[in-house]
Amino acid sequence: MKLYGYFRSSTTYRLRIALELKGIEYEYIPVNLLTSEQKGEAFTSRNPFGSVPMLEADERDRAQSMAQIEWLDEAYPDRPLLPADLENRYTARELAYAIATETHAVNNLPVLKYLKDPLGHSQEEIDIWYRHWLARTFTPLEARLAQLDAGDFLLDRPGLFEVVLLPQFYNAERFDFDFSNKPHIVRIAQACLALPEFQRAHPDNQIDNPERSS
Repeated sequence: MKLYGYFRSSTTYRLRIALELKGIEYEYIPVNLLTSEQKGEAFTSRNPFGSVPMLEADERDRAQSMAQIEWLDEAYPDRPLLPADLENRYTARELAYAIATETHAVNNLPVLKYLKDPLGHSQEEIDIWYRHWLARTFTPLEARLAQLDAGDFLLDRPGLFEVVLLPQFYNAERFDFDFSNKPHIVRIAQACLALPEFQRAHPDNQIDNPERSS
């Protein structure tokens, strides 16, 4: 199995976490988003979306991270990311898809680039945009976690929700988002970051991170 991605891509980060949690071996192949490598003919001939991550598995090139994650869970049922209980599966999907559709969609790299050029917004204005959309999702997300009385994880162990949360938490910290009134989100993120699976998947530890120490 080969994972084509970029160290700071939140959707690639999702896939790295999912693969690590499920104990699936894979080869990581960097794709440089800053040079638009994913838009080149060599890449789009395999993935017409021109996006990462791309997962090469079972003789097929697979695109779109949420579909990839659900495919992994069905194709490799050991260490499931979704719980067996119907209502718990719904809860995990409700919170994961809130982040994937309401936050990531408006804060991903192509949107931020478009805000800067051609629309001409300053980096300060783009940062304000980014934090605004984070708050629009993280505020109700925190409230839902409080209603559910969530502990270190949404359920008994990390799964789909944590796979999607941690990359956005990483991005939020980069954009100086205020987490002072988000104790449930912070607690879950810190509990995940203490686990070796999440540490191996972290952007800081990827071979294409130019600031990687080793």
